[in-house]
Amino acid sequence: MKRMIKRIGALALGAVIISGSSMVVCAEENYTYNYDWWGDVQGSPDFYTVTGAYTSVELGLDKNLSSPRGLFAAGNLIYLCDTGNNRIIELEKVSESELEVVRIIDEFKGDVENTGFSGPTDIAVSEEGDFYIADKGNARILKLDKDLNYLMQFDKPVDSTLDPAAIFQPSKIAIDTAGRVYCVASGINKGLIKYENNGEFSGFVGATKVRFNWTDYIWKRFATQAQRDRMESFVPTEYDNLYMDYEGFIFVVEGDQEAEDLKANTDSAVRRLNLLGNDILVRNGDWVVYGDLYMGSGGGYEGPSSFKDVTALDNDVYICMDDNRGRLFGYDEQGRMLFACGGNGNMDGYFKKPAALEHIGTDLIVLDSMDCSLTLFTPTEFGNLVYQAMEQFDAGEYDASEASWRRAMELNGNYDLAYIGIGRALLSQERYEEALDYFEIKYDADNYSKAYKQYRKEWVEEHIGGIIAVILALFLIPMSIGKVKAIKHEIDVADIFRR
Repeated sequence: MKRMIKRIGALALGAVIISGSSMVVCAEENYTYNYDWWGDVQGSPDFYTVTGAYTSVELGLDKNLSSPRGLFAAGNLIYLCDTGNNRIIELEKVSESELEVVRIIDEFKGDVENTGFSGPTDIAVSEEGDFYIADKGNARILKLDKDLNYLMQFDKPVDSTLDPAAIFQPSKIAIDTAGRVYCVASGINKGLIKYENNGEFSGFVGATKVRFNWTDYIWKRFATQAQRDRMESFVPTEYDNLYMDYEGFIFVVEGDQEAEDLKANTDSAVRRLNLLGNDILVRNGDWVVYGDLYMGSGGGYEGPSSFKDVTALDNDVYICMDDNRGRLFGYDEQGRMLFACGGNGNMDGYFKKPAALEHIGTDLIVLDSMDCSLTLFTPTEFGNLVYQAMEQFDAGEYDASEASWRRAMELNGNYDLAYIGIGRALLSQERYEEALDYFEIKYDADNYSKAYKQYRKEWVEEHIGGIIAVILALFLIPMSIGKVKAIKHEIDVADIFRR
């Protein structure tokens, strides 16, 4: 019941655009924050800290970056799509805060007409070192080997539902371990374009749900053909980006949505697709996965968060990038928000127009297309403790996980996940009564029920002897009393007859 009340309250709050509210102000005052069970903004110690900010000057490039759009990381190598300059820059992360240019890729070798790039917007690198490049201006996806020799290309899909006159504009790509290519292309809203490793188009995957306004739908039923032709069609929307995680599932994000659409379709901002295109993202958090709960306006920014990129760490944490207010939102595998940080601005850790997000280990890399810069983030002590506690729990190290969560709670006493994490660690250690206290503090009804069920079972097992004794006593004592009374009555009756 409490959870139902809370979710109804969240929808009611989300329906109102809050201008200058104290909650929005609080979020602006704290670089890192989170939401508690009640939906209130809670300031937090920084989860990430900036360890390096790089422009063309710091990187020592021969010419300035121009409208960079894509980013990919493999090992310690970072590949940056310098879209405006029609080239790709390969960088190496040589230390926590130092990047070095390895090479600049502006052409490749092969027996094709055009061996240069035109506005490359994304890149992916296979485990074998092959390059897959979304060469948007040339309407193709290129596959090159590690020595930049042309191998093949993926062209516009041949499909009867596509406009044959439309130009193929691949914008974002991802590859799986079998060499299959998944692509987001401008103007194609049927889901991700899927190519087999031989270049053959094999269909669309994970089309978005069609959303429509009931008033417009009813009106269309009675409108003339000419009126219907002038009305907006109800069609799926396009994805903005995708990311292939270490398990082979595809995270996709869909930005540029109205607040009403997000509230009505709480699964639309980010999804995790399996091979069949079904969304398998777990959403057990207290709040829906779409960024900021409160949509205050000011400084030219209004409306909901707009997720334009997503990256998934190997510890099942995924991080979404909001290009509306320049923020990063981290979620665990259950859909619980770990942190929110960032903002629009010129200082380190803030962005003008974030365009791409990647990670190396637990470090984050953000590409700003307007500022033409890269920013490196490293987890703080608090962030490392949270990650450590989660990884220890997954590894079955419950005592160590409990200790890590307790240290994290010392740094942030308002952090709901620390209480829940301690409770889960205690639950796994079969310390059910102690776990109940932590779940109760943070209103975690699901885990409280699990702990209470085990605590009740354990209590019954410990007191089974006494319980049986009481039950027997409840039956035997009345029976004994009745038997005694019956015997006494027989004796009394016999005495009377003797007289």
